[in-house]
Amino acid sequence: MTGWNCAKVWRAVQLGGVGVAAVWASAWWHAGRPGVALAGCVWLLGGPAWALLLQGLWAAALSGADGPRAAVRWRAGAAELVWNLRVFGWQQPWRSAACPDTVAPTPRRGVLLVHGHLCNRAFWLPWLRWLQARGVPYATVSLWPMGADIDHHAPAIEAALQRLIALTGQPPLVLAHSKGGLSVRAWWRWCLQAGADEAAVTARVHGVITLASPHQGTLLAQAGVGAAARQLAPGGAWLQALAAGEPAAWRARLLCVASDADAVVYPPALAGLPGAMQHTLPGLAHIELAFDPAVQSLVWRALAAPAARSTDKGPW
Repeated sequence: MTGWNCAKVWRAVQLGGVGVAAVWASAWWHAGRPGVALAGCVWLLGGPAWALLLQGLWAAALSGADGPRAAVRWRAGAAELVWNLRVFGWQQPWRSAACPDTVAPTPRRGVLLVHGHLCNRAFWLPWLRWLQARGVPYATVSLWPMGADIDHHAPAIEAALQRLIALTGQPPLVLAHSKGGLSVRAWWRWCLQAGADEAAVTARVHGVITLASPHQGTLLAQAGVGAAARQLAPGGAWLQALAAGEPAAWRARLLCVASDADAVVYPPALAGLPGAMQHTLPGLAHIELAFDPAVQSLVWRALAAPAARSTDKGPW
């Protein structure tokens, strides 16, 4: 797919869906069947809603009595739909170039933002505006191809990290959503495989906040396709190999934020990582979690915290 990127893919999907719905509606309307025309449009254009509904029902069934109340799940499901329409329907297809990365040198500590599966840098638009308003430098990545092996993205993360360190002279705080948290851990392993010193690589980041990241996999991976989905199978070989080489000093740099109403990473315990700090924000949906004010507070406190004097802790 030479010349393609995530934004173009989502534009094609969006425009293609509208085109198919328009053809369907026109054909049945002229055939004197307005009800069929309308029903088809609702079905075709409402695809994200039906997919999220099935996803939520599956998560609820698997969680059973251990999950949140039905009212909490329905609220989270509605929030997830709104955020999906915003992120996949507008930001990622049409706003991927908005809020460019910081380019001016600054003495302030920066933030590196790493998105998750099927996304690009525009996922973070509300965050980029929030950071700009506070004068915090930042760098982003748009990881491509979307369904590639998670290890494939390590060089892109390294390049963005180098840019941000060159501008600020300080190890950045890393903020990663969903699969992005696994991408950051894969970057750490990739550095070691290239011959870097373990403690030196760990010290290159101030801390890592992962948001709804499937650190121990997710049952939803069973319904996914591609290399990345296979890697996220709970108990899979890739996840076991990733965890086997991680020392306590690196895990201590991570803060794992999760929600009991997440219908993408479930059961919720799979978003945790032994040896890392854990933080739960109950009742929030998968994407909604990334933009909750409580996460902004966590980021602001981490940015203000002094750098760790050793490699066995983060800014927590």
